[in-house]
Amino acid sequence: MQTINCHGKLIDLSTPKVMGIINVTPDSFYDGGKTFSEKEILKQAEKMISEGATFLDIGGYSTRPGADEISENEEIQRVVEGIKCILKKFPNALISIDTFRSEVAKKAVEAGAAIVNDVSGGTLDAEMYKTVAKLKVPYILMHMRGNPKTMLKLADYKNVTVEVLKDLSEKIALGRAEGINDIIADPGFGFAKTREQSFQLLNNLELFENLEVPILVGVSRKSMIYKTLETSAENALNGTTSLNTIALLKGASILRVHDVKEAVECVKLFQNLKS
Repeated sequence: MQTINCHGKLIDLSTPKVMGIINVTPDSFYDGGKTFSEKEILKQAEKMISEGATFLDIGGYSTRPGADEISENEEIQRVVEGIKCILKKFPNALISIDTFRSEVAKKAVEAGAAIVNDVSGGTLDAEMYKTVAKLKVPYILMHMRGNPKTMLKLADYKNVTVEVLKDLSEKIALGRAEGINDIIADPGFGFAKTREQSFQLLNNLELFENLEVPILVGVSRKSMIYKTLETSAENALNGTTSLNTIALLKGASILRVHDVKEAVECVKLFQNLKS
């Protein structure tokens, strides 16, 4: 199904949508510390909405490899303040909460978030599926092994595409059994995957249509781009645009990005190609 229900508003994903990343963390891999004050959060939200983002993804816990843990209370405080200040100025904004903790998801949705985006796909909190089902919001279910501190050591696969598909398929079934209506799958580029494995997943992305749920792709400024190009995350926008275009051609429904304008342009050009 290509529509998802966000607080009673049906979003049609048959035309791909763009999700802008707002990290309210001091240590994210690309924009750490940049969006930590209320003024900066609002500035970023306004820019992304004006550039055409359908969703804003707010995260208060950095999931970059080796990131430090923070307490649940601190994460809740960061994201709830961010959500409230955005919705006060932009009441129609569709906010996604980027968390793997069910209590954070609950508090964020109570504060106005419309989607839960879980990098662990339910593996780091046994209550997540039940919680999301009760909250009646769409759930982005990502593939990862371990946690941000351990995931780089867990990239041993016989066939990464087959194993990620199998894992997501099983988790989608578990989520459905708990009563989650709208599920979006994310292959988890760079999470417990080597660069080569991430490229293999992208190359086989059309196979993920077999999951029969919309697919989210998040490759924005990741190391699979900047390490391949021997540059930095700051200089990886052109590479990001290239891979986003490939993702659209291979069936992505949502692009999760730091740079909304460029991703929206990718979608526009892709739509013209299709028509």
